Amino acid sequence: MMYIRAAERRDLDEWTRLRVALWPDDFEEHLAEADRFFAGDRREPAEVLLAFDDEGHASGFAELSIRNIVDSCTTDRVAYLEGWYVVPTARRTGVGAALIAAAERWALEQGCTEFGSDSLIDNTASLLAHHALGFEETSRVVNFRKKLAPR
Repeated sequence: MMYIRAAERRDLDEWTRLRVALWPDDFEEHLAEADRFFAGDRREPAEVLLAFDDEGHASGFAELSIRNIVDSCTTDRVAYLEGWYVVPTARRTGVGAALIAAAERWALEQGCTEFGSDSLIDNTASLLAHHALGFEETSRVVNFRKKLAPR
């Protein structure tokens, strides 16, 4: 049994644990971003959905925003999947699909008619999951950066 709901302050530890699993960055930075979210700063993410197993442990999340510009989209209000993660033991059990279905319902409630996402170009599991859930690949890109030093 699994259920999905919007994240609440009481979910801080579970959500942070999942974020660190997806983005193994600075734990304190994840806590600060979660605190900002729960304090009402909902720019990015605008919503966080958590999937829970029958024991009440979070087994996945979807972080959502609304963007006004998304490559290959034609509207200026596009729901965007900023982050999507399912713990390894819950993969291929429908948790990821349920999170995306809930995210699509949220997007429709926000008045969006398009749903965007991205993935690292070599993340085969993510690419396959996106395709399996009806996302259409629209382009591939490699981004570059160069730091400039003042002269």
